[in-house]
Amino acid sequence: MKVNESPLPSSSLIAGAHLGAGLGLKAEHLDDILALPAVSETCTGSHLWFEVHTENYFVAGGPRLSYLRSIRENYDLSFHGVGGSLGYDHQSMPEHLKQVKTLIDEFQPALVSEHAVWSRSKGAYFADLMPLPRTHDALQSLVEGIDRYQLGIGQRILIENPSNYLDFTSEMDEPQFLVEAAHRSGCGLLIDINNLYISSKNTGIDVVEYLSQIPADLVGEIHIAGHDPDPELGQALLIDSHASAVDLPVWALLEHALSLFGHKPVLVERDANIPPFAELMHERQTAQGYLEQLRSNAA
Repeated sequence: MKVNESPLPSSSLIAGAHLGAGLGLKAEHLDDILALPAVSETCTGSHLWFEVHTENYFVAGGPRLSYLRSIRENYDLSFHGVGGSLGYDHQSMPEHLKQVKTLIDEFQPALVSEHAVWSRSKGAYFADLMPLPRTHDALQSLVEGIDRYQLGIGQRILIENPSNYLDFTSEMDEPQFLVEAAHRSGCGLLIDINNLYISSKNTGIDVVEYLSQIPADLVGEIHIAGHDPDPELGQALLIDSHASAVDLPVWALLEHALSLFGHKPVLVERDANIPPFAELMHERQTAQGYLEQLRSNAA
């Protein structure tokens, strides 16, 4: 049987319409999160939620799953994969997906996403999210990987645009590549605004033109994060570090993206130099403010 012959459940691509701005879940913030007042947000599009990297919870028990269960009692979750290698070398995917599916069955995340990259070759795994060559062969391999992933977990996913550090010859531009992958596989898109900004500075892509090519109905989630200059090259090469506060140009691009796509769940990412929870909540409230302004303008 071909991968794309098995139908998926006819659920909406955009399962997180009730979500507002969210944060990446960090174990050091568990007590702060559990001490938050009881959820009082009743308006659709304002709910706080938390995202986790799925592979961090490939464990049989212990404190990680315990604290995730405690968070899930009060908040929606998003599962964001970093080890699927959708673009290449799918042989190890079935075992990987068994663990993803086990977590999905228990925690019922509102959103599930992965990266449109490759990170595995000939059975060897690389701890990097490497962009794909935007060729027709690479597109077909990505579509096959998305199909396998979606069928393995029994639902549609969102795929995230990569950070680009070098320009290279391609047969299509990145928006065309991702949109075509979504159309062929039935997945949605996760638009990472910080990745776009980094790519624009590193390789010269036109972010406004890029965003204009993305159909709003394919977008299921938006990410924003901080970045840092390369220690040696400085501003000539920006690094997707997730180690600093969201920069002003990224906030501006978020506002522009929301004007194009409408309300979408927005995640504030921070994976290094973790600040106090109150500082991250302040950034979350800034993101939520953009969503509230969007709603106000539409009223």
